[in-house]
Amino acid sequence: MIPIAVVVCVMGGWCTVYLADTLLRSSSSVKNRYESWLSSNGFTLSPFHIKWHTGIFNRLFARCAHLNPHFLYIWFSAGMVFGVLAMFGSVVLLSKTLLQTLSQMMAETPEGSHEQVLQVVVPGVNLPVSQLAYFFIAILVSGVIHEFGHGVAALREQVRLNGFGVFMFVVYPGAFVDLFTTHLNLISPVQQLRIFCAGVWHNFMLCVVALSFLFLLPVFLFPFYYTGAGALVTEVVEGSPSSGPRGLFLGDLVTQLEDCTVWGVQDWHNCVQQLSHNPQTGYCIHTAKLQLSWSAGRAFKRLDGTMECCGNNSLTDFCFSYSNNVESKLFACLPVRKTIEASRPCRTNTDCQTDFIPSLCLIPSLENQTRLIRVKHPPQTDMLFVGYPSHLQYSVSLTSFVPRLGFLHPDLPVMLETFCKYLVSLSGALAVVNAVPCFALDGQWMLTAFLDATLSSVIPERNNRELIGLFFLLGGSALLAANVALGLWMVTAR
Repeated sequence: MIPIAVVVCVMGGWCTVYLADTLLRSSSSVKNRYESWLSSNGFTLSPFHIKWHTGIFNRLFARCAHLNPHFLYIWFSAGMVFGVLAMFGSVVLLSKTLLQTLSQMMAETPEGSHEQVLQVVVPGVNLPVSQLAYFFIAILVSGVIHEFGHGVAALREQVRLNGFGVFMFVVYPGAFVDLFTTHLNLISPVQQLRIFCAGVWHNFMLCVVALSFLFLLPVFLFPFYYTGAGALVTEVVEGSPSSGPRGLFLGDLVTQLEDCTVWGVQDWHNCVQQLSHNPQTGYCIHTAKLQLSWSAGRAFKRLDGTMECCGNNSLTDFCFSYSNNVESKLFACLPVRKTIEASRPCRTNTDCQTDFIPSLCLIPSLENQTRLIRVKHPPQTDMLFVGYPSHLQYSVSLTSFVPRLGFLHPDLPVMLETFCKYLVSLSGALAVVNAVPCFALDGQWMLTAFLDATLSSVIPERNNRELIGLFFLLGGSALLAANVALGLWMVTAR
């Protein structure tokens, strides 16, 4: 369910705006001046919707439309080809997404949801509140670039641009261009197609630019940050197993999880996944340390079938299992930090036969799915984590970028990375959704212009072409509506 605090803030904000607008319009002393100010500045207010329309950017659009006519012709012609392919590809993608959603609805557990290319995003539900700023700014930037493509393409095709504007509907920002409809209807279908496809084309190119910037970010930040030295801790969840006097702290550089080397954040995630799927790591212990006084009596089975030999529930002692040449399975209760300090990871006794001193491989006897993980973050003492590896993964925020200078904030590269990822995903989603042959979207006009350009010689009657387009639009609209409705249900109800 959507958090109540988010709903209250949104409803309260819009109620305040609507109440202020109503009071100003009902006041005889300020009504005329207020409405005149709204009209002169291009503002339009209605419940849960605010719009700003202006012509101050028309000259900028015109300059961009006349920079290099030959290049712009090639640019928007390539966009036309991409738009047509995206129109058909979006139908295939939405059909596949719908089938995946239906299969998840019929399954008991929603497994495989991460494999979907398109997902409905609801702020506060499957979008963290802490990342709302990235989300809304990325939507606004994607919308502006989308409409910029329409505006420049229209001016290049000699279609007059009346103005440009931005709006907010409930919590979602957007942008639009106001084109002179009469001019738009007079040009050829191919010219119209270049204009209608320019939006999704610019969204696709924005994805390419953001993705390239994301991959080249280490190069751009090289004078200020370096990578490849480990994963820098930027946040530790308070009260989590990763916090505490022997835990991780802001600014710690994690270099190793057991025998898995960490060069960056991706290595951190890969190591955690590897440790969670592989059996518990053992440690090479000299046989001289296995004193009988450390044994806490007979071992007994836990409810899950694993063995326990430390009967006093000590927080510092652990039950270890090992085997020697005489007996296949022995247990010893040992002080965990002293036992594994400076010891080498192992899987079997064979891994410990490189030392001249006889050693055995001791494996912590823990409950199923829990792990003892030694986290190295020099020069501090190793952190010993006991629990589910996923808890370690999600209780710590890290970055691969390490500041070269003390005054540089470690969160800056994280902010740039996060924004680029949102820009790629949201701009790509905007390109796909707008290309769908659906009423009120770019796909509607793209489909009409495409049918006029390709079927005019085969079906000369315009009414017949419009009838064919109507069937496609009905199918595309139903497909998009089904994806949105079922996607919302999956996000909010499950």
